[in-house]
Amino acid sequence: MRHLSPRAIGVAAALAALTLDQAHKYWMLNVYDVAARSPVTLAPFLDLVLSWNYGISYSLFATHERWARYVMLAIQAAIVIGLVTWLRSAENRLSGLALGLVIGGALGNMIDRLARGAVADFFYLHTTLPVGPLANYVFNAADIAITAGVALLLYESLAAPRPLSNRQ
Repeated sequence: MRHLSPRAIGVAAALAALTLDQAHKYWMLNVYDVAARSPVTLAPFLDLVLSWNYGISYSLFATHERWARYVMLAIQAAIVIGLVTWLRSAENRLSGLALGLVIGGALGNMIDRLARGAVADFFYLHTTLPVGPLANYVFNAADIAITAGVALLLYESLAAPRPLSNRQ
């Protein structure tokens, strides 16, 4: 793996995240039939459910209108194009991995929006504690990939050691 370029790692991460997300969604919807079993308690704070998200995170900008869905898809496509451009110039494998995870997750949710009209979410994280927006959050495998990719990008920009030539 040491011989792989940041771009190759990013493409592999994007394909892995996209494949895992779409396979998981197919299984949950068509094999496991989560809609008929929902909710399924996995832990005191985590259930399996079926929730259709017609917006973006936390159902912001939710709409059932076809034209609005296409506007949202166009915006998402522009963001993915920007991320792919960033990946093409990535200088290290951590950046490639992080960007690939975000790209793959974004593509997974875009496929849902295009094919199903909304994004299928399954993991319901909940608590009665007053912890803000995470008190109730529904997400899917694509969202996990996006969150992991963003966390890696934040780590890289804030905590990762820099080469001596870049230090001031």
